[in-house]
Formats: sequence, structure tokens, C-alpha cells
Amino acid sequence: MDRTLLTYLVFSGVLILALIFDLGLLSKKNTVVSLRAALMQTIFWVLLSFVFCGFIWFEKGSTDAVSYISAYLLEWSLSIDNIFVFIIILSFFKVKENNYSRVLLMGILMAVIFRIIFIALGSELVARFDWVMYIFGAFLLYTGIKMFSSSEEKEFDPEKNWAYRFMQKFMRTTNDEPHGKFIIVKNKKTYFTKLAMVVVMLGLIDIVFALDSIPAVFSVIPDPSKKLLIYSSNIFAVLGLRSMFFLLRNAAGKFEFLQQGIAIVLAFIGLKMLIVKWLHIPVWASLLVIVVCIGSSIAYSVYDQRKLK
Repeated sequence: MDRTLLTYLVFSGVLILALIFDLGLLSKKNTVVSLRAALMQTIFWVLLSFVFCGFIWFEKGSTDAVSYISAYLLEWSLSIDNIFVFIIILSFFKVKENNYSRVLLMGILMAVIFRIIFIALGSELVARFDWVMYIFGAFLLYTGIKMFSSSEEKEFDPEKNWAYRFMQKFMRTTNDEPHGKFIIVKNKKTYFTKLAMVVVMLGLIDIVFALDSIPAVFSVIPDPSKKLLIYSSNIFAVLGLRSMFFLLRNAAGKFEFLQQGIAIVLAFIGLKMLIVKWLHIPVWASLLVIVVCIGSSIAYSVYDQRKLK
């Protein structure tokens, strides 16, 4: 059997089994996810990602394995910032805590579908037009500089967001208590509940997040033929978002300098894409920059919080 096909089959099998395990054993309907359960799920997804990295090393070699883990850590770090937006959305819609897990899972599965579509489109563009990489690089460099120079991120307001306005315009919605349902029928008419609105909004908001993360992953894995590495690193990072949400929801204000760490990473990979023709930066160097920047920003945020006490 062709090794690439074997790797795809293993990835698909691992993903299906992991989702069954996550849904069947780690997630129960109408239950509140404890900190301990969230920690277990986070460890589960991270370990699974590293086990798959070991499989890639065995099948494809160390170069692909390092590329995969670099892309995974990059996507994982970018996803942390997304969690704080999820917290605001769930609070805005007054979603009950025992519905968090289901709503997040549905929204994240929608995000996975969008990521697959965007990666396919991005790979096709990169394969056909080399200069697209320079556009990606310029966009990421601009985004990184703008994010770093901003002293405080503009507060996310769901009511003014384009996704919320889109739903209000094109979906028949109700503010009635959903009782765990996504759709209810009143007077022979079907209405989407606020739980359904949250799911759709999480999926649509991920389109905006993907504008940063998809070009970024191409800086680590520029070869469009290595779609599996791009898909797997993205999907594993996104699927781990739900458990990370439960770990970080009470710590939204404790990572004050995470924004600057992510900004430096985005600026670095944007610059890397712009100068690749004249200076090749190895994948291990990108991995080092990602780990140092994100780790340092989190560590300094924690240190600063303790100093203020």
C-alpha cells in the first residue's frame, strides 16, 4: 500500500476513534465539564497529536514530522486567542453551562469543515501561483505589526458582529428557552434557538480566524502536495479547542501579553514568507520561535499577574 494513502487512512481512523471516545466517554449531554475533565481532554488531544507526529516520523521521516509538529503548535497557539472570543459569545447568548460542551463541539466541527475547504483552496492557489505566498506573507506581517502595536485589542461585540447580523437577517430565530434544543416549532413554524445561533456564529467566526491561521501554516509547510500535514495539524489543533475552553474560561484576563506573543509569531512567519527567495529559514528555527514567543508571553503574563497581587 502506498505510504501516503496509509497515512491518510491512519489519520482518518485515529480521528474517528478519538471523536467517538471524546463523545462517548469524556462528554455527556447536559453535564457541566469539570476542570479535571477538561484537563483530561486537553492531555488526550495533545498526546494524540504527538503520537500521530511519531507515526509521521516513522512513515515519512524526521523532516515531515518536524513540519507537522511546528504547524500544530502554531495553529494551537493561534487558537488560544480564539477561545476568549468564544467565552464572550457564550456569555452574550446566556448559554447555560450544561450546554457548553455540545454547543462548542458542534461549532468546532463546523470550523473543521471550513478549514478543510480553505486548505484545499489555499493549496490549489499556492500550487498554481507562487506569488500568492508573498501576499500571504505581507498580510501576516501587517497583521502582526498591527496586533503588537495595539495596546489593547478592540473588545469583541457579538451584537455588532457581521455573523450575528447575518443570522438575524436570514434565519428565523427565537429567544425562548431552548431546553437543550437547537430547533423548536411554534405555530407550525420552525425557529432556530439561541443554541443554534451560537453554533452557527462559532463556525462563521472561524472564517475570520482562518484568515490568519491558514496562510500561517503555509509558511511552515509551503509544499502544497503535503496537504495531509496541513490538514492534520489544523484539525488536531481545532478539535482541542473545546477542552482548552474549559481550562481557560476563568483565566481570560490572566494572559495579558499573549497578544504580543502571537503578534511576534505572525510578523516572523510573514517576514519569513517574504524573504524565502533570498534566505531560507529552516523549519526547526520556526518551531523554536513559536515555542519561545508563546511560552514567554504566557510566562510573563503569569509573572505580571502575581507581581500585581
